[in-house]
Amino acid sequence: MSNFNRATADERATHYDAFTIALHWLTALLVLTLFVMAQVWDFADRGTPLRLGLISLHVSLGILLAVVLVLRIVWRLMTYRRTAPAVSGLQHVASTLVHLVLYALMISQVSYGFLMRWASASDPEFFGLFSIPPFVIVDPAMRRLFSELHSATAWAIIAIAGIHAAAALVHHYVLRDRVLARMMPAR
Repeated sequence: MSNFNRATADERATHYDAFTIALHWLTALLVLTLFVMAQVWDFADRGTPLRLGLISLHVSLGILLAVVLVLRIVWRLMTYRRTAPAVSGLQHVASTLVHLVLYALMISQVSYGFLMRWASASDPEFFGLFSIPPFVIVDPAMRRLFSELHSATAWAIIAIAGIHAAAALVHHYVLRDRVLARMMPAR
């Protein structure tokens, strides 16, 4: 057993470890916050302090989401999945596919965000503390495409995350199993 995952075998069978749970809920909070912010600034006039402030905060939180995603992937690879599957058969396949699609969409979303900023010759800044220079040369003519992909991917993430959340609620309230409880802090 890894030093990073000190849960007992019984705890692992019923709950994810605290760090996995924290990363999961932080990801959910960031995704929802980023999505809502993008919807709100559409109502603000271009160039206004409100719109520019929301965009700046969105970029910073997007960088934070990128870091959280890297941490989630590294953590999952380091600890593997020591929690026994809560469901079997087709439900397990569907759950695995939804998780893979969410990861792929979130990685794509963050990538489109970086590419969009770099295409507009504007390095993404993290709360004014530092900026991230381009890893690749991005043609400014591609900015609109990256912007459209960024927007479409955001809606896809919200749709798939909604399905993910609805499935967790069905498991909890209809099927009355432990699927949702496993991602909640242990009591």
